[in-house]
Amino acid sequence: MTQKQLHPSVLQFKEFVKNNPNIIKEVRSGKATWQELYEDWYLLGEEDKRWESVGGGAEKGTESKSNEESKNDWVSNIMGMVKKMDPNQMQGHINNLSQALGAIQGVISQFQGGNVNSVSGPLKPQEGPKHPFGFRKD
Repeated sequence: MTQKQLHPSVLQFKEFVKNNPNIIKEVRSGKATWQELYEDWYLLGEEDKRWESVGGGAEKGTESKSNEESKNDWVSNIMGMVKKMDPNQMQGHINNLSQALGAIQGVISQFQGGNVNSVSGPLKPQEGPKHPFGFRKD
């Protein structure tokens, strides 16, 4: 395929790669594929912070510092969310989730034909012939 036949967005991506040689290093090192990078570029745009972290050949020291900072930031975000949670509301959500899982387990057990021990007690299978048609000789 010649460049005249390429889609305009592919040509723009090629120009972006020429301006950012660290992207080539990332592909050659096996950290990403061209397809992944193109999709990220197409969805996120050229101004996204993702492109600052691409490559990282000469920036190993700053990269490890930024990784530590991002981990600390992530932990602080989680801790902040935990502090803001209402315990009663969380208990209600957990109870709803538990009931939903119980209902799903009940449906699955009906399809499998097995017994399920639930909170209300074990379900008893229906008594009856194992074969639906009882053939007998006269």
